[in-house]
Amino acid sequence: MKARLRHDAIVRSLRRNGTSTIDRLAKEVGVTRRTILRDVSALRDQGFVIHSEPGRGGGLQLDPQSLQMTARLTVAEVFALLIGVASMRATGSLPFSQLADAGLAKIEQALPADKIRDLRRFLDCLHVGRLSPQQDTSDIGTMDPALLPSFEAAFLERHFLRFQYRDAKGNRTGREVEPQAMLILPPIWYLVAWDPARNDFRHFRMDRITNPQPLKDRAFRRRHIPFEDDVCPYRDLPL
Repeated sequence: MKARLRHDAIVRSLRRNGTSTIDRLAKEVGVTRRTILRDVSALRDQGFVIHSEPGRGGGLQLDPQSLQMTARLTVAEVFALLIGVASMRATGSLPFSQLADAGLAKIEQALPADKIRDLRRFLDCLHVGRLSPQQDTSDIGTMDPALLPSFEAAFLERHFLRFQYRDAKGNRTGREVEPQAMLILPPIWYLVAWDPARNDFRHFRMDRITNPQPLKDRAFRRRHIPFEDDVCPYRDLPL
């Protein structure tokens, strides 16, 4: 498990349980005591106040006043929250929408200026519409966790994206495309890309994409996408 994921897991455990021990955290996260001690030290350096009792079995306690999670969010993480809300709003199934919007606004306000610029550029690539009632959704799978971080590099830096794709018949092919937009037609999510091999736009279901890799030595230009009339940019969604 990567350091950032371990840090998040430790903070979540301390928040939920109130107190914990080094041994318990090591078991939960699946690492050694020494790794947990290093992680706790790193969290303290980030501003988290973690109290500890002396001794091998001593407990750890997180001061709730020290939590500053929003400052540690990446652009991709904030984007994931926003598109999750956008997807639910598009289906009309977003309870407590005003509270959700207020929370997202506070998160955005906590981001530094450079991340705000990246977030806006990321959101410019996001479009939302409605799925046809005739569309079969019985085979929807899970999305590769590496997809959104790869999208961040591909969209923001205009890098080609390489991935493996499985079509509706189960055939697998390797693709190298120009990522132009993300399209949410709840509950299906698509990558809209220009495919040089086909000389045309293609819609790739995200749950069928695996092993995404931005190609940092290949750049591309932004293209106009001829979306259907019922598809709108995220920024035009009614609040």
